[in-house]
Amino acid sequence: MELSAVLTPAPEGGYVPFNLETGTTSQGETVEEALANLTEATGLYLEEFLVATVSCSMLTISKFLKMFKLSVVSKGK
Repeated sequence: MELSAVLTPAPEGGYVPFNLETGTTSQGETVEEALANLTEATGLYLEEFLVATVSCSMLTISKFLKMFKLSVVSKGK
């Protein structure tokens, strides 16, 4: 599953990433940290509400628009 992340520079420093597909958000001092935190937050969201996550990776598109992947499997309820 490939998801998008829009990063906005925070006024106090660092970045605030937002995932358009799930509405999850996070923060981090660097782009890498912000994306890692967003990936974790989005994975936890999907695990709770949609599917169980098994792995993830990130792809760089541009400085403020990133894509990240979550490999998912059904919860099997």
